[in-house]
Amino acid sequence: MKRFLPFLLAVLALACARVAAADDTTPTPPTIADGVTIATVDVGGMTADAAAAAVQEAFDESLELSVARTRVLVAPDVLGARADVLKAVGRATTAAAGAAIGLPVTVERPVTSRFIASLAKRFDRAPSSSQLFLRRGRPFLTKEKIGRALEQKRAVTAIVGELRSSSRDPLTVAFRHAKPTVSRRSFGPVIVIHRGENRLFLYEGMRFERLFVVATGQSLYPTPLGRFKIVVKWRNPWWYPPASPWAQGAKPIPPGPGNPLGTRWMGLSAPGVGIHGTPSDGSIGYSVSHGCIRMHIPEAEWLFDHVDIGTTVFIVPS
Repeated sequence: MKRFLPFLLAVLALACARVAAADDTTPTPPTIADGVTIATVDVGGMTADAAAAAVQEAFDESLELSVARTRVLVAPDVLGARADVLKAVGRATTAAAGAAIGLPVTVERPVTSRFIASLAKRFDRAPSSSQLFLRRGRPFLTKEKIGRALEQKRAVTAIVGELRSSSRDPLTVAFRHAKPTVSRRSFGPVIVIHRGENRLFLYEGMRFERLFVVATGQSLYPTPLGRFKIVVKWRNPWWYPPASPWAQGAKPIPPGPGNPLGTRWMGLSAPGVGIHGTPSDGSIGYSVSHGCIRMHIPEAEWLFDHVDIGTTVFIVPS
C-alpha cells in the first residue's frame, strides 16, 4: 500500500487541476478586427478599452499654430473641442477588417473664437506713421512700421475644420497688413528757415529740394522761432494792417503791384506771421520785415505751388 501512495497522490492532483480548469469560466475580451482605424489611429487587434485610450490620447494631442513666427501649442479642449470616443470604438468593435471609422467631434465655436481673440490681442500691432524731427538743422523722419491684424474669422474656421478632421498638421495663422498713414516716402514737403542766415530750405521729406534767400524780421519785430504749420494759402491776397504801432493809420491794400504781400500768402500757425512775396526785392537777404518771411515774388509763387496746408515749417536761429 505504501508503494502505491505516491502514485495515488499524483493522480489526485491531476484530477483536481482538471476540475479547476473546468470551473474557470472568465471569457477572453474580444478584439477589434485587423486593419480597422478610428480617425488616424490603427486600433486593429486592440480591445475596446485599449482602443478608447489610444484614440483619446491621439485626439488630445496639441494643435500647433504658427502665429507671427511664434509657435503656439494649444490643447483641443482649450479650443472647445470634444470627441465621442466611445461611440467610435463601439462602431469599430463590429466593423469588418480594414474599415475606416470616423471620430465624431464637436467644437464650441465661441470658445475657439475667444482663444483666437486672445491671440489677436497679443500679436496685433497698429501701424506706426513716420514722425518728423529736426536733426542738425535738417528734417529727420523715423521709419514707418507696417501694422498687422489677425484674420480672426479665417483662423477660427481653419482650426474648427482641423479639429473635426482629427488632423494635427501645423496651421499658419494669417494676418491682414495695415499701412501707416504717413511714410518716409509719402511725407511731403518740409520747410526749414534759418533766421540768422535769411535762408529758406525746402525739403521733400528728408530730401533737399531747393534753397531760397529770404528776408526775416528786424530785431524789434523778430520772426518767431519754433515749429509751425502752414494753415492758410491765398492767391493775390489783400493786405490788412495788423494791430501794431507800426501799422497805425494804414489802410487795407487790395491785390496788385503795390501789395506788400506780393501775389501769394502762406500763413503760419504763428499768429500774424506768414511766408509771402514782396515788391521790395532789395530787402531780400536782410532782417528787415515785421516778423514775416519775404520772398521774391516769382519764388513765392513757385513755393506756393509746391507746399500744402499742413506743411511743417521749422524756424531756427541760424
